[in-house]
Amino acid sequence: MTRAAGIVVTIAAAFLLLVAASAQQPVPQSAPDQSRPESPTTGAATFQASSSLVVLPITVTDKQGRLVSDLAQGQFTVFDGNRPTELRYFSGEDAPVTVALVVDNSASMRKRHGEVVAAAAIVARASNPDDELLAFVFNDSVEDALGGRTLTAADESALAAALEAVKPDGRTALYDALMTALERLDAVTTTRRVLILLSDGGDNASTATLDAVLDRARRSSVTIYTIGLVDPDMQAVVGEKDVDTGVLQKLADLSGGVRYLPSSAGPLLQTCQQIAHEIRHSYTIGIEPRGDDGAFHRLRVDVTSVEGKKLSVRTRPGYVAPGPRTTR
Repeated sequence: MTRAAGIVVTIAAAFLLLVAASAQQPVPQSAPDQSRPESPTTGAATFQASSSLVVLPITVTDKQGRLVSDLAQGQFTVFDGNRPTELRYFSGEDAPVTVALVVDNSASMRKRHGEVVAAAAIVARASNPDDELLAFVFNDSVEDALGGRTLTAADESALAAALEAVKPDGRTALYDALMTALERLDAVTTTRRVLILLSDGGDNASTATLDAVLDRARRSSVTIYTIGLVDPDMQAVVGEKDVDTGVLQKLADLSGGVRYLPSSAGPLLQTCQQIAHEIRHSYTIGIEPRGDDGAFHRLRVDVTSVEGKKLSVRTRPGYVAPGPRTTR
């Protein structure tokens, strides 16, 4: 079999797995989109102009773990410390977001390259067609897989082709890739920003440090979903330095996201579909930061169910307030 034919077979097999996973493991359905509440407080244009607002991506689930997407603004209360704070922005709509895919392209990913391409395609397919997509790959260095372009989720084939064109090799500059993606996301104009990382969590080639990445993520409004691509055989060979699922957990926890550890291609594709589904059925709240002390402020979000049902809320644990203003 020729090299080209082998690539075609790999992609075809990955997409067959994608279809099988979608058919056998359906994502729990939420309330119909037409029942989702409007945004009565502040329009998107005003929100984007007011960059001082703290953005909170919020996911609500019932006791069965199903997404709840038909709540109104009055059912949410945000506490900054122990003090309730005014909601300056609220949206429960399936509005376009910017999603950055950050993909490990080091030598340890060679066996899973076809799966990763298929996973990226399913993220696009399950997203809002108007979502903006960015894509970064990393090994010894970081590369913008789209050459500086921004695709929409409707450009699924262009995204898959761009990722298929790069070949896994070299070491792992994970922290540098995260810093690059966070910087790019912080510059976009969409209200909601999401980063989806596919990696084993290890790093052996970055100039940036883990502490710097965690600090940048904590100061950002980006929600980070991490997908651990860990080969048990590879983990036993390379050791803890090159595989670190704990880093993936930290990134998810501090940003209001989730860490996933799919064991094979089917669960990987199901995970990507689930993430895209959650993004489309979450809420976005904006609040004013309390003060300019430069300190970390802990947040709590309470949700009241009209029917008295117990609901679970996931969001960022807090925010870093702006530093003290200086005068000349």
